[in-house]
Amino acid sequence: MTSSNDASRALAPAQTPYVATGSLKDRTILMSGGSRGIGLAIATRAARDGANIVLMAKTGDPHPKLEGTVFTAAEQLVAAGGQALPLVGDVRNDDDVAAAVAAAVERFGGIDVVVNNASAIDLSRTDAVDMKRYDLMQDINVRGTFLLSKLSLPALRESSHGHILTLSPPLNLDPKWAGMHLAYTMAKYGMSLTTLGLAEELKDDGISVNSLWPCTLIDTAAIRNMPGGQQIVQAARGPEIMADAAHAILTGTGATGNFFTDEEVLRAADVSDFSPYSLGAPEERLVPDIFL
Repeated sequence: MTSSNDASRALAPAQTPYVATGSLKDRTILMSGGSRGIGLAIATRAARDGANIVLMAKTGDPHPKLEGTVFTAAEQLVAAGGQALPLVGDVRNDDDVAAAVAAAVERFGGIDVVVNNASAIDLSRTDAVDMKRYDLMQDINVRGTFLLSKLSLPALRESSHGHILTLSPPLNLDPKWAGMHLAYTMAKYGMSLTTLGLAEELKDDGISVNSLWPCTLIDTAAIRNMPGGQQIVQAARGPEIMADAAHAILTGTGATGNFFTDEEVLRAADVSDFSPYSLGAPEERLVPDIFL
C-alpha cells in the first residue's frame, strides 16, 4: 500500500547519500508483492535505471484502509523511468506463480532478478496465535519464497546476471527470537533457509542468492495504520535505505549466500551517514529491527 507519504517518495528521486556504481537498466525483475512499502521502493529504485519490473501482488482492487494497488504501483514505476507489468496473483497459488514467470519471460524475454518480497506477519505468542494466521505465514513466507524461486530457475540460468534476493533476516539462533514470537520466527527463518540452501545448490549455476534485512524499523503505511503507528514510525527510517541497499547488492560483484543488513551493504558502498534516511529522529533513538 502507499500512503500519500509513500507515494511522494516513490514518484520523486530520493535524495540519499548512496551513489550507485552500477545500473539495472534493461534487466528484468520479478517481484512478489511490491504494490506498496519496501517492495515498491526497491522496484522504484530499479525503475529509475530503466529496469523492467514484473509485480505479482494480490491487491488488484483498492484496500479499504491501505492505499495502492499493483496497477497504481506499475504507474509509478513507469513514471520513474522503467517498464512495468502488473499481475494480480497470489504467491500461494502454483498456477498464479507459474503464470507470472511465463508472463515475465514472454513480455521481457527472460528474468534476471527474483525479489521475494511478499510476507505475512503476526507477532503473537504461541498460546494466542490463530492457526489460520500460522498457515498464512508459512504459505506466503516459506512456501511462496520457495515456489517463486523454484519456478524462476530455468529463466535465471539463462541470465548473465541471475540473482534471487529475499527480504529475510540472518539466521540468528539466539533463543530470544524464537521465544518472543515463535510462529513468525519460524516463517521468516524458513525464507532465510531458502537463501542458505539455494546459494549452496546453485553455486555452480551462476545464480547469486542473498537475503537483505533492515537494521532499524522501516516506515511503511502498514505500520502507520497500526495502533500508535504514527508515533512509532517517527523512530524509523524510510524505505529508501532498503531500496538503495538492494540496488547495491543487485549491481554488485555477484556475491552469494549472504545475509546482508542494509547498513552493512551501504557502508561497503561508502555511505557513512545514515541520518538522511531517517524521519528526523536522532540515530540513537531509532528502533532496532528484530532478529539482529
